[in-house]
Amino acid sequence: MTGTLDFVLPSALEAHEPPEARGRPRDGVRLLVGRRGSGEVSHHVFGELPGLLAAGDLLVVNTSATLPAAVRLDRIGVHFSTPVPGEDGRSWLVELRSLDGKTSRPYRGGSPGEWIPMPGGATLTLVQRRTERLWRARLSTDVVPYLRRYGTPIRYGYVRRDWPTSTYQTAFAHDRTTGSAEMPSAARPFTPELVTRLVSRGVLIAPITLHTGVASPEAHEPPYAERYEVPAETAALVEHVRARSGRVIAVGTTAVRALETAVDASGRVQAAEGWTEHIVTPQGGVRAVDGLLTGLHEPKSSHLMMLTAIAGHDLLASTYRAALKEGYLWHEFGDANLLLP
Repeated sequence: MTGTLDFVLPSALEAHEPPEARGRPRDGVRLLVGRRGSGEVSHHVFGELPGLLAAGDLLVVNTSATLPAAVRLDRIGVHFSTPVPGEDGRSWLVELRSLDGKTSRPYRGGSPGEWIPMPGGATLTLVQRRTERLWRARLSTDVVPYLRRYGTPIRYGYVRRDWPTSTYQTAFAHDRTTGSAEMPSAARPFTPELVTRLVSRGVLIAPITLHTGVASPEAHEPPYAERYEVPAETAALVEHVRARSGRVIAVGTTAVRALETAVDASGRVQAAEGWTEHIVTPQGGVRAVDGLLTGLHEPKSSHLMMLTAIAGHDLLASTYRAALKEGYLWHEFGDANLLLP
């Protein structure tokens, strides 16, 4: 592992299926805890989370539900990422993927004006290349209802088979906030029973919504614009906890991005919604978040900049060395990492 957390991730440490398929409940995944003040790293099971938090701590969770955002054709697949800001429900950013058996890889072809016949008689027209891998495209019908009928959840080669969309929903997801191309996976280990135990210990829980776009593992691009909402009640609760020296712990990098976007010039979290292009870096730091509950992120991932901003380089490096040494599992069905102040 180098100073930039560029490390080698062995394929044996990739989670190939949900923990339920490995004989564990959702909250039975491992939990690696790093504490910034002491630099201590400790090992737990996710179900022990209530004992690791204190009364008055606030968990901020993402309520976005996951779309079955992949549509497969004969030789290519289309991953629907996010709507194009300011347009109707038919214009989206999409990623084209070459299909090769059970795996896929980025497809570099395509040209503006090209149309792609889709299942159910729909047509996808490529309008403009927006990044190296993303196209602005227009479907001949509204995207979300179409995906609910013809789509499957996005998966990459390390997940060896399809799983139903319910596998990709968290305990906090709401149908009215469906919109994530990929699961806000940090919250996946939570169960209703675990949430009850947290609340009974005096841990507070507040919602935000941020709809995630595609995060192709082959490209380490910075995040692009995503839709978010920080409700007034959540903003007020964050400020209440901070005023009483409590800890605000984001559940997932999506919650960090939403909260940090909602911080005003005076450093207070305000109600906010719209599209965020905010990128959390070690140089800019964080102003609303004290800790983070997240998964384990790939080498060179832009998420590691955010983790460094919260935990500091030394603690993050120690945490990832421990994760590699002790065989923790990566990706959306893998183990969890709690970074505390």
